[in-house]
Amino acid sequence: MAEINISAADILGAAARSGRKLKDDPAQDEGFKAAADQARVLAYYLTLLVKWNKSMNLVGPQSWEQVFHSLIIDSLHLADFLNSLDLPEDPVSLDLGAGSGLPGIPLRALWQAGDYHLVEARQKRSIFMRTALRMMKLPRTDVFQGRAEKIPQKNLPADLILSKAFMPWKELLVFVKTMLDPQGRIVILSNDTPPSAEELEDLGHVLESSMKYKAGEKVHYFWSLRRIVAAE
Repeated sequence: MAEINISAADILGAAARSGRKLKDDPAQDEGFKAAADQARVLAYYLTLLVKWNKSMNLVGPQSWEQVFHSLIIDSLHLADFLNSLDLPEDPVSLDLGAGSGLPGIPLRALWQAGDYHLVEARQKRSIFMRTALRMMKLPRTDVFQGRAEKIPQKNLPADLILSKAFMPWKELLVFVKTMLDPQGRIVILSNDTPPSAEELEDLGHVLESSMKYKAGEKVHYFWSLRRIVAAE
């Protein structure tokens, strides 16, 4: 079987067909400002992911185009969503249950604010992510291999915690309470619409923002949740 070698041009074309074109971002302080550079590092990641997937089953038996339109596209829209939030200038982010680096690693090709920690307990997936990070040279992005509750205190509190199927969202709100800055956000990637204001209020949180988009034939959502802080 021939080696798969995905190019930057392939990525630019796939992004255009997905309805979310890559674009130059001169506002970036470091990293990949040009769409061509973003596409190049995404091509590195996707090539490596497809190659390792043959032996590790990271994303199931899919072509690179299917992976892009069903999974990578999440990261492109997530970059837009995070840019719409009023985050600190230099945020600390935790990506819980990072798996094979989706959405976090492709996200960092486009959104490079602050320090980003990919948290994953499984050794093989952690090795894969570290390999991808070395190849892609993403700024201020690292892997913590271990259980999320063992995250080093030097990486806390987080300003942003991201979760894609790490655990049910109601349990997550309790789980991350001691990890998250009181003014921080929890961003959940979901196949479901956001919960009601009443349901969130009962759990001490409020929906700050949400976004709906299409990934392949499916509709996905982002929710940004914040803790209700009592007035002094």
